[in-house]
Amino acid sequence: MDTAEEGRIYKCLFTGSVTSLLTLPLDMLSTDNLLADCLQGCFVVTCTLCAFISLVWLREQIVHGGAPIWLEHAAPPFNAAGHHQNEAPAGGNGAENVAPEQPANPPAENAVVGENPDAQDEQAEEEEEENEEEDDAGGEDAADANNGAQDDMNWNALEWDRAAEELTWERMLGLDGSLVFLEHVFWVVSLNTLFILVFAFCPYHIGHFSLVGLGFEEHVQASHFEGLITTIVGYILLAITLIICHGLATLVKFHRSRRLLGVCYIVVKVSLLVVVEIGVFPLICGWWLDICSLEMFDATLKDRELSFQSAPGTTMFLHWLVGMVYVFYFASFILLLREVLRPGVLWFLRNLNDPDFNPVQEMIHLPIYRHLRRFILSVIVFGSIVLLMLWLPIRIIKSLLPHFLPYNVMLYSDAPVSELSLELLLLQVVLPALLEQGHTRQWLKGLVRAWTVTAGYLLDLHSYLLGDQEENENSANQQVNNNQHARNNNAIPVVGEGLHAAHQAILQQGGPVGFQPYRRPLNFPLRIFLLIVFMCITLLIASLICLTLPVFAGRWLMSFWTGTAKIHELYTAACGLYVCWLTIRAVTVLVAWMPQGRRVIFQKVKEWSLMIMKTVIVAVLLAGVVPLLLGLLFELVIVAPLRVPLDQTPLFYPWQDWALGVLHAKIIAAITLMGPQWWLKTVIEQVYANGIRNIDLQYIVRKLAAPVISVLLLSLCVPYVIASGIVPLLGVTAEMQNLVHRRIYPFLLMVVVLMGILSFQVRQFKRLYEHIKNDKYLVGQRLVNYERKSGKQGTSPPPPQSSQE
Repeated sequence: MDTAEEGRIYKCLFTGSVTSLLTLPLDMLSTDNLLADCLQGCFVVTCTLCAFISLVWLREQIVHGGAPIWLEHAAPPFNAAGHHQNEAPAGGNGAENVAPEQPANPPAENAVVGENPDAQDEQAEEEEEENEEEDDAGGEDAADANNGAQDDMNWNALEWDRAAEELTWERMLGLDGSLVFLEHVFWVVSLNTLFILVFAFCPYHIGHFSLVGLGFEEHVQASHFEGLITTIVGYILLAITLIICHGLATLVKFHRSRRLLGVCYIVVKVSLLVVVEIGVFPLICGWWLDICSLEMFDATLKDRELSFQSAPGTTMFLHWLVGMVYVFYFASFILLLREVLRPGVLWFLRNLNDPDFNPVQEMIHLPIYRHLRRFILSVIVFGSIVLLMLWLPIRIIKSLLPHFLPYNVMLYSDAPVSELSLELLLLQVVLPALLEQGHTRQWLKGLVRAWTVTAGYLLDLHSYLLGDQEENENSANQQVNNNQHARNNNAIPVVGEGLHAAHQAILQQGGPVGFQPYRRPLNFPLRIFLLIVFMCITLLIASLICLTLPVFAGRWLMSFWTGTAKIHELYTAACGLYVCWLTIRAVTVLVAWMPQGRRVIFQKVKEWSLMIMKTVIVAVLLAGVVPLLLGLLFELVIVAPLRVPLDQTPLFYPWQDWALGVLHAKIIAAITLMGPQWWLKTVIEQVYANGIRNIDLQYIVRKLAAPVISVLLLSLCVPYVIASGIVPLLGVTAEMQNLVHRRIYPFLLMVVVLMGILSFQVRQFKRLYEHIKNDKYLVGQRLVNYERKSGKQGTSPPPPQSSQE
């Protein structure tokens, strides 16, 4: 009921009518639309809880990482060390922090320093402007800082433990007979209502009134996301209002109000930046990928507009998902480049592996214009890469191979499974299976290194791209000595500078080198330009190969099986990718075996042939039979009862059932590995630990494949036998037979789920009964040593009375 009340309060606040406010008490006691209101209330309460946890975590980030300079410029004089310590992160992270501390090297410094002079000038100007106000505000802010520090330090752990012990599940749910449960319900409803009022109602109506006043209401309504856009506009206006009020409070010397307004502005700023980084940027990338690949699927912008009008939420989510996948794989490739290239080459990209990199601290300290500049630069870089590796190759393919495109991504109109399942199959099974292979990553790394070496020697940029080996060794030795010297010098200041300074000192000891020195050749800018051109040509050729070779190989192989029938290109692409991977793997293995002689090669071929036969058998059982049975069972239990009426006959597509079964099998395996210890988890862990080279066919068939296939076959056959063999013998009508035949699978699933829930509740009530009995009647517990009588008899001779006992 609590969640239902939250849902109804939420709808009442956003209805915008006086009638809804007057009828709110009666609506809260009504039973109409109870399930829908409960679900909406659960969502609202979850969002409220997540937002509250995020606020607490952001406060910890501000406390431990330091507030921005403009918020803490009037710190007390005796806290100068902590003040300078809090200023350090404001200059940026990554290469921007490392560069000024490096030894002088003009060629590398020009590349690495980049925007450090601007940041230092900005900090100097801000410090000069803010130092004028420190004399007047020092005393009051010092008292505020002392009070804040006392509040943070004077907390009693015993009181929190005592409160946690008193707040039990029995008291929260009202099972102990007290009325504290009603008090908890009242406080939860009140706090959630206040939270919704402050963080959702006010920003929404601020944005709504602003959009109505500016005349943009019709454009916002046409976007199908009126509530979200209106709320974001309200938060933007609220942030502008907060920063203006903060400036006015600074002018009139209202120091407490100034700090409160500044903290509120930081909260709104970080929230908006998180929405932009996680929501808006992947969405832009997804839409740009879709627009640049329209010709590849023989689609137009009108088709995308129609799909958006029919299902706006699903369309936006799919584009966001595609954008997130693109950003993830791009970041993974950048991490691989950092392993190959000289440190300092990619100075303009943030290093995600840097221990000092903290995006939340950057959001707190860096100004908005720098975040806006990074966002625009990221959009330009990612958009240019999409143009280079997707749009331009498609144009070239259409001109050179007119009949190769478009890709066939259309399924039958009456198919119960959309192409979304196939896309998930490719993203969740095919690509991870290829990219998680150590050999595939090593091949890609080797190709990048070979290209880098080739480009370095052709353009005389080997020292710039990879560094000099001798200089690297000397710099490594020098770095070790410098680390020892720095460790000795930093031993005393760490004691007095607090936990943050000690943490930073530990991270800087033996940390990664920001850059390595290199030799700068003549005409260096021209060579860098030629390097960029060479890189663009290489990426274009690689994209052409990736778009044509796997699909061509998959179509050719699939033609032997399906003939001239059109197949979804995800299947052909997946088949082609695996064939290419197996071919490259076989060639590399043979090249590695060639120096060992013919006899060793024959022996290896024999061993690998046996291993491949075992792997094929296991794959047929675990990747073929089990997913097919699982997908068919899911079709009978969930899909067919929901989508096919009783007067129609359901059609089954084994190929698509298998595709969905693969996803279900992967999800079930992941849940099993995360769950408690039982026989299936033990068997899966053992199979995974053995690997492919030490595969035990008998163990897998006997312990894993046979039990799982038996359970699935029983789940499929027993209901069918009951519906088709036993029910007709009872003399029921044909309509009843059809009803039983179509609904027996979900009915038996419901029975099994109810039995599981009942058994779980019985165990929980037994535990609760034992717990209450022990609380009421248990006097004490005593540990008694366990001693075996046989041990006593073995250590000492038995007494003469032992026979009488």
